Amino acid sequence: MSETPLLELDNISKFYGSITALTGVSTQVAAGEVTCVLGDNGAGKSTLIKILAGVHQQSEGTIRLNGEEVMFDSPRDALDAGIATVYQDLAMVPMMSVWRNFFLGSEPTTGIGPLKWIDTKKAKRIAKEEMAKMGIDIRDTEQTVGTLSGGERQSVAIARAGYFGAKLLILDEPTSALGVRQSGVVLKRIVEARDQGLAVIFITHNPRHAYPVGNRFLILNRGRSLGSFHKSEITVDELTQKMSGGAELEALEHELHNSGATS
Repeated sequence: MSETPLLELDNISKFYGSITALTGVSTQVAAGEVTCVLGDNGAGKSTLIKILAGVHQQSEGTIRLNGEEVMFDSPRDALDAGIATVYQDLAMVPMMSVWRNFFLGSEPTTGIGPLKWIDTKKAKRIAKEEMAKMGIDIRDTEQTVGTLSGGERQSVAIARAGYFGAKLLILDEPTSALGVRQSGVVLKRIVEARDQGLAVIFITHNPRHAYPVGNRFLILNRGRSLGSFHKSEITVDELTQKMSGGAELEALEHELHNSGATS
């Protein structure tokens, strides 16, 4: 792992008129590591994703990629820089095959000049091989994506991003709609992506999912950072306490106890 983090965020803020969506967020993401961004609904996770993905630009603060300051004007800019974002809806076509979803318009071709056509055999082979690297054995790449489990669909999206040259993979709540077993599948894929040398940002509201795979944890609350911690600096219980607003819960419990509501 290089000394310079792949991505550095320094005091990132986003304002929409008089509304503060995000303020003072700083963290870093290294190649071969997972940075988990945690927070409940309204914490600012979506705003941060949109800034990193090039959908919006920050109002204040600096983003550095490989030590150089960058400002993304569009999602294409971010993608060209090696930042791939896998959103909750996965941007897949359920009725299309696995291999077609893997390429989505970037299929390998054969032939010369105007007489080019999709190299179906090569496309299927690549999709199968890349999925195998992620631990998914797709026997028939003609299988429609709609027949895959939620965890397997996430695996297709992660493998696709890695194949097309992503250096930083942003995963937007990939386990939020999954059961325990399928969540485990996705967490395993995150570890495999990390071990292949990708930098990963894992957006989640579940500290129990984040802690086993994370190297660094950024906690957001109502658009503000509650800190960025290396795994050696925080336990899973402390992470849960900070992320869930432990002080507020304790105050509520005390109030309920005094009112007799807990008796």
